[in-house]
Amino acid sequence: MCLQSLDSAALRGRLLDALRQAVEFDSYVWLLTDPVTTVGAAPIADVPCLPELPALIKAKYATTINRWTTLQQGSPVERLTSAVDGQLFRSRMWADVLSRYGIGDVLSATFADRFGCWGFLDLWRLDTRAPFDDADARFLTDIVPPITRALRASQALTFVEPATVHRRDVGPVVLTLDDDLQITNRTAASVDWLDILLPPQPEGPDAHGVPASVYNVAAQLLAREGSVDDHPASTRVHLADGFWLTLRAARLGAAIVVTIEESSATERLELFGLSFGFTARERQLLEHLASGSDTRAMARQLSVSEHTIQDHLKSIFAKVGARDRITVLSRALGARRELALDGRAPT
Repeated sequence: MCLQSLDSAALRGRLLDALRQAVEFDSYVWLLTDPVTTVGAAPIADVPCLPELPALIKAKYATTINRWTTLQQGSPVERLTSAVDGQLFRSRMWADVLSRYGIGDVLSATFADRFGCWGFLDLWRLDTRAPFDDADARFLTDIVPPITRALRASQALTFVEPATVHRRDVGPVVLTLDDDLQITNRTAASVDWLDILLPPQPEGPDAHGVPASVYNVAAQLLAREGSVDDHPASTRVHLADGFWLTLRAARLGAAIVVTIEESSATERLELFGLSFGFTARERQLLEHLASGSDTRAMARQLSVSEHTIQDHLKSIFAKVGARDRITVLSRALGARRELALDGRAPT
């Protein structure tokens, strides 16, 4: 499955079906994350507590226990009952939400490599079953590396075709939330914008058109304020047809302000290079390509020979599956090839 070219949702769905044959679980939450900020972006989930989604997300971000960023520093997989020595009340997520739904254990995994963090998975088991055991954790640990590579490859797939042009007659979406992650206000344009770009959510009328990633960036802001994690309160999420959005959260008085807007060229270039597994030097080269530098200029700017630049370009072409630098740039920037060829600004 991991060697097939599947989009991220299809990949995760098929992997979950396969996982059920080896590890019994009753519910799950599997998020893609921004590889740099590690903040959740695109979830698939089957949980009994959707009406309490903001509270669940807030609790998940508010603790270091089995947090995906904590798991990055050691074993990529951990059992909740093991992490808290069987004292589930020590888990804020369990105490605040899961305890009311009869959840007895959570098996958590993080999917990260040297290019970034690509997602995290929580498998839930009811308290009518035995907790997850060491064999369950070992099995999931063994398959983390190929799944990580596949998740990164699924993000790279989003850059293969030129981005579809979306309407730009409205500005960025701006929403305000309170510290319980309840939406308190939004700009007038946000309803039209979100209805076009995002499907309605099932949490209820107050959450219509609000993606879970809004709650994720807001929860990360609270985590930063609480000194739980210091990553930026922002994330990038692929919508469809090569179109990427950037969400950011910031404090304005007592309110949390979340903005949603189209990802910039710089943000796309960074994601593109990481998704395709570019080296640090290759990512530098990509930035110079995007600024219009030719081979001679790049050699001078990077203090290497033109022959070395050509070698790096060949490596980039091989990773992207492209034949020339124009194709690479059109994919990275979401530009139509004909616009990139005549030097006009990318769409």
